[in-house]
Amino acid sequence: MSIILGKRMRLRAVERDDVPRFHEWVNDPEVTRGLALYLPMSMRDEEDWFERVSKGDPNQKPLAIEIRKGKAWKLIGNCGVFDISFTNRSAELGIIIGDKSEWNKGYGAEAMTLLLRHCFETLNLNRAFLRVYEDNIRAVRSYEKAGFVLEGRLRKAVYKYGKYEDVLIMSVLRSEWDSKMKEKQ
Repeated sequence: MSIILGKRMRLRAVERDDVPRFHEWVNDPEVTRGLALYLPMSMRDEEDWFERVSKGDPNQKPLAIEIRKGKAWKLIGNCGVFDISFTNRSAELGIIIGDKSEWNKGYGAEAMTLLLRHCFETLNLNRAFLRVYEDNIRAVRSYEKAGFVLEGRLRKAVYKYGKYEDVLIMSVLRSEWDSKMKEKQ
């Protein structure tokens, strides 16, 4: 896969040099509040993750999210497509914007839009979905901006920070994506 370019960002292959930043992010409680992670990750854990995904299915490799800063690119997070079912033409998506100085600037929605473009126009999927904690309002808004709709709710499905919380299932269908793209023309 080549680099996926957007207006203000690009999605590129994850490199070994990215691992120290990822390690920093997955150990920041503010960053991981909306993620399924709940234990500290060692650098070795993160290196093992990188080795595992590097050898995995090329369609499911994570992508680094970089934004343009002058003439350079700045790494701010990563995203990916995983658990692809080519029989059902469906996959789950995930994202982390780890650089907190870049939060609330619309980068999550733009990255998810690029990832959806990849899902529908490259991987030829029919459905892309994700899971998000109900109290992660900023993420829910970001996903809605990218075109996701609420599909369902897993009631009190996760226990985090001393309480049970609902998990929302949000998705985009190929037909919805196609309609959105026609509107932009």
